[in-house]
Amino acid sequence: MRTELRIVAAAATLPEIHASGGLSARRTGPHTVHLIGTAATPLGGDELDIVIVVGPGAELVVRSVAATIALPGVATPLSIGRWHLEIGSGGTLDFDPEPMIVAGGARHHIITMIRLASDARLRMRERIQIGRTGEDDGWWQGELIADVDATPLLRHRLELGAGTPADDALAAPRALESELVYPDERPVATTGLAQTRLPLAAGGSLFTRTGSRLTASG
Repeated sequence: MRTELRIVAAAATLPEIHASGGLSARRTGPHTVHLIGTAATPLGGDELDIVIVVGPGAELVVRSVAATIALPGVATPLSIGRWHLEIGSGGTLDFDPEPMIVAGGARHHIITMIRLASDARLRMRERIQIGRTGEDDGWWQGELIADVDATPLLRHRLELGAGTPADDALAAPRALESELVYPDERPVATTGLAQTRLPLAAGGSLFTRTGSRLTASG
């Protein structure tokens, strides 16, 4: 199944939503939308294309009503999600949906492309859990490409789950929390080998935490 979702926020008006396929959204406040699944997706073979545009001076908060579960399909275990986020001058986007659960045997690949104006604001949080109870053989890959105007902000790729370089008998992380914040002037902060916040050269920061399970507060 192919899913297309486009959310456009402009100053002094309600967000516009255009959707087809297995994902939609509902306005739940003047500047807030919640993502809503309308069919079982992503299944293996599914492709999702989601575009979120925040116009100059606009504000948008994006949440979801429930976690997303990636499942293997009959013909292939792989599903693909493409996210395009654009934030204009003076715009603000707060993106923090519920976690994605990658079920046993499923493979999900997410590509996120972000373009920000230099005076825009962004908080983008992503949470991934490999496997439901008793499962540990799912696979997830995330690619994050972010630019501020024409300046590269971040190029980041991470794999999680079965068959990845970090998948070994001693320590095999199955959960990830990631948060990109712009602008942000906080210094480097690390906790052990599993949690870090790194400042970015063009401004902002990237926080990552890995472990066996997402925390209740995370």
